[in-house]
Amino acid sequence: MISRLASWCGPWRLGSLFQSRTRAARNIRFHYDRSNAFYRQFLDSRMVYSCAYFKDAEWNIEQAQEAKLDYICRKLDLQCGDRFLDVGCGWGGLVIHAAARYGVQATGCTLSTRQADFASSRGAGMGLQGRASIVDKDFRDLGGSYDKIASIGMFEHVGRQRLLSYFKGMYALLSPQGLFLNHGITRPQLEGEGPESRFVRRRVFPGGELAHLSDVVRQAERAGFELLDVENMRPHYSLTCKAWARRLEQNAEACLCEVGSETYRTWLLYLSACSISFEEGHLDVYQVLLAKRGNARSRRLSREYMYGQRHIAGLHSDGPPGPSPMLSK
Repeated sequence: MISRLASWCGPWRLGSLFQSRTRAARNIRFHYDRSNAFYRQFLDSRMVYSCAYFKDAEWNIEQAQEAKLDYICRKLDLQCGDRFLDVGCGWGGLVIHAAARYGVQATGCTLSTRQADFASSRGAGMGLQGRASIVDKDFRDLGGSYDKIASIGMFEHVGRQRLLSYFKGMYALLSPQGLFLNHGITRPQLEGEGPESRFVRRRVFPGGELAHLSDVVRQAERAGFELLDVENMRPHYSLTCKAWARRLEQNAEACLCEVGSETYRTWLLYLSACSISFEEGHLDVYQVLLAKRGNARSRRLSREYMYGQRHIAGLHSDGPPGPSPMLSK
């Protein structure tokens, strides 16, 4: 009881209520700016740092992450020429995939300088100048209008108290007939905060906070959105974290050289524990597809488009062909 009370009364609570742009940037850089070389040791070649999509539990992380990127693009019904925004774009995997394979005008934003530099360099190296751009900017400072928006593994940094303003910000950026996919970790309704949450906030994700799915739905609707599709990816994140932890162990020597023993042991514990938490149902991860409530004449009438394979002529792959026939283009 005392440890649970302490997890609620620590100094993180003040930061949860009042998160300035400076604090948000500092929290993000604490986690993501440690070392690109460190993250290369356990992520896939595209440096995708969010839940993968395993159609087969025996798939490797390369196959599963490519499948996830394509799944998101299909759910958003990306069309050639769409203005696409990835909020919290990480190392640019989705931005580059969407620009290269779907012909969109893709923009990504991140508060991590190292991520922005890596993503910009990779996009330029693939000849995507003018089609894929990365900005080092807080999402609250973005302007313009986008046909499709994705937020993948980012809104956990927003905090429950700011969900309404977050969804209002996404609503303002989305075009009238656009689609918004919000993908993030949530806590089941009957699961409470514990000392493990305090450990994660202090040592891994300062400023992070998990909402309940009911919070997401309620605040998204208050902002003006309607829900088109909700999918729980929980089993997939268990497999993802397990794959990451295994790769960390396999590359322990290189990791220790990059970040030292404390960070290495912290990340190994964090990823291993997350794998178990997702497997046992203590954590969920949901993809929620949203649209502005209003005229629905342009809406798809079934979900079939999400699951079929699409090929857009004249566009190139953002990487080597996957080993699975499902991933070939």
